[in-house]
Amino acid sequence: MSSQDIPEENLPAEQDHAHGAVGVADEENPFADPGLPPHEHRIQDIDERAAKRSERVVALLFTVSMLATIGFIVAYLAVPTDKSIYVFPIGHVSAMNLALGLTLGVALFCIGAGAVHWARTLMSDVEVADDRHPIEASPEVRAKVHADFRQGAKESALGRRKLIRNTMFGALAFVPLSGVMLLGGLGPAPGTKLRHTMWAKGMRLVNMNTNQPLRPEDVAVGSLTFAKPDGLEEHDEEFQNEIAKAALMIVRIQPGNIKDKRELEWSHEGIVAYSKICTHVGCPISLYEQQTHHVLCPCHQSTFDLSDGARVIFGPAGHALPQLRIGVDSEGYLQALGDFEEPVGPAFWERG
Repeated sequence: MSSQDIPEENLPAEQDHAHGAVGVADEENPFADPGLPPHEHRIQDIDERAAKRSERVVALLFTVSMLATIGFIVAYLAVPTDKSIYVFPIGHVSAMNLALGLTLGVALFCIGAGAVHWARTLMSDVEVADDRHPIEASPEVRAKVHADFRQGAKESALGRRKLIRNTMFGALAFVPLSGVMLLGGLGPAPGTKLRHTMWAKGMRLVNMNTNQPLRPEDVAVGSLTFAKPDGLEEHDEEFQNEIAKAALMIVRIQPGNIKDKRELEWSHEGIVAYSKICTHVGCPISLYEQQTHHVLCPCHQSTFDLSDGARVIFGPAGHALPQLRIGVDSEGYLQALGDFEEPVGPAFWERG
């Protein structure tokens, strides 16, 4: 149905500024302004039943978007990550990825399609010609912009079309939930496992090279020995994760040369056990100078004094190396008397 089929009195009144004036060609302006074609009203402008149908279509699209977002969440929680399905002609694909992609795509598409259909069928489509003006806005221009904004808000019928408004707000509120659910794909939360290691009371210290438990007589004065927890084997699935936190440096110092009181109490006959993981960025420390009792991290040259609580004497490391309290068991083997008192590795874990 076109506007020519509607009686004149039923047509909406045109705004005075709806069409630009038609120009006339002359010597100064050889190209005449053709003006705008006559405005033709849409069926929704003249038939409220058609407008209601368009309103229901827009509301349906927004509702489908909400349902698709719910489907996205359900698929993320319910579809197994290892399940695959055959899709012609692609082949076998991940069922979860396919479900997430389809539901999120439908949710976003329906919001866009609803907004476009709303603008094309229910919002005002009158073309307005306006003269160009200087970049600097005058008070009159600002007042006109505010008036145009209010007029546009009124013509959008957002206040009157409550069904569209409510379903649009619902769809826009639901879609961000997809992004929230995707945060779960970053992996399990670390919890407190980064603050603890395998070391526990009664666990023996095992030489990393010989894979044998250490006795005090195995550690000579001035030597550097690397140790791991008893029971941790290289073929274990979690070996790399655990050794990255539990690796030890074992050094024997004459008790009279130990300056830190707590270090002396936590040692056994001058044998001290410190974390091998540098407190700067987590590099393994491997360089020991027996005369000064200093250890050096090869990555950024952080230097620690093992005779004085492993405090930092040079470099970017944030704090001293954590010490493991040790003793001997009934069979004479070196054992841990608990876990580290503070997190090992980079200092930011302490502030986390």
